[in-house]
Amino acid sequence: MTSTVTDQPPPNPMKAAPPLEPPPWTDDFGAELDRLRAEIVARRGARDARYIHTVIAVQRGLEAGGRIALAVSLLPPAWLAGTAMLTTAKVLENMELGHNILHGQWDWMGDPAVHSTTWEWDFLTPADAWKHTHNHLHHTYTNVVGRDRDLGYTVLRMSPEQPWHPAYLLQPLYAALLAPVFEWGIALYDLEADAVTAGRKSVRSLLGEIGRLLRKGARQAAKDYVLFPLLAGPSALPCLLGNLTANALRNVWAHTVIFCGHFPGEVRTFTEADIEGETRGAWYLRQIQGSADFEGGPLLHILSGNLGHQIEHHLFPDLPSNRYAELAPRVRDLCEEHDVPYVTGPLWRQYVSMWGRVVRHAVPG
Repeated sequence: MTSTVTDQPPPNPMKAAPPLEPPPWTDDFGAELDRLRAEIVARRGARDARYIHTVIAVQRGLEAGGRIALAVSLLPPAWLAGTAMLTTAKVLENMELGHNILHGQWDWMGDPAVHSTTWEWDFLTPADAWKHTHNHLHHTYTNVVGRDRDLGYTVLRMSPEQPWHPAYLLQPLYAALLAPVFEWGIALYDLEADAVTAGRKSVRSLLGEIGRLLRKGARQAAKDYVLFPLLAGPSALPCLLGNLTANALRNVWAHTVIFCGHFPGEVRTFTEADIEGETRGAWYLRQIQGSADFEGGPLLHILSGNLGHQIEHHLFPDLPSNRYAELAPRVRDLCEEHDVPYVTGPLWRQYVSMWGRVVRHAVPG
């Protein structure tokens, strides 16, 4: 029977889960998921291309409208309208466009303007750095303690297998403070400074990445906090505040979506022993148990980059995001057939569960 956040008791936070033992049907389970993937690959085409080009057009229209309204934002209604449009545009660009295009979801179209190798998103961290830490490390080693750096982003303790330190007592505070500046936190995280101290990365490489980050950060700051406010003339100050607000709200939303897709209390973590000799079917099982969906309407899913279907995204990260909604019930039925926990629930409930996990692992045990 499918397990959800409403019908499964939370795990005992004082007891680490035993090593994962793949059930005997794991290979058949993986083959079923491979067939689902192949079906979508065979069917993707003009419908999907229209979808992504429509989203790009809407995003650019909202950004243009927001910039124009903020140029006359001495008038309060113009400021509210401009900030709302610009916030929505930045959310769409970050979640449904940037994140998914950089996963290569649209590379099959052969369009150089919508390709993982050419897209540079409106987010502080450079695309190449993000693709390494996210596409490669996180999606390969999802929730494996010691391998997946996204498990707490090196500053949060999200599993009993992670050693406790007194600094974690403050993690509910700094997890909350991270939300409005999330892009800055991710940019610093993607530098992988801890890899230098561990001997996996040279100081020279780190300095080169810092230089690239500073150059992109300067461009981003110049665009939002210098160029457009100056173009607004008498409305320079409210325009600047509108840009600051749009970036902060986009960051809070990205923080919410990502944390709710990875850290609700029922989501499982793994040890390196769990993935020794891991087959494709076992990898699929780990993606399902190491992710969580949240429920909502089409607009919510578009604004979240379709990451309300986080389980489906982790199973098929390079499939077009607009296909996740049709995949979700089929994946859930397959999980129910094999009694595999499928963690899902309303966004608010996943949000509460996620903060419960942050608080729970702040203390020893």
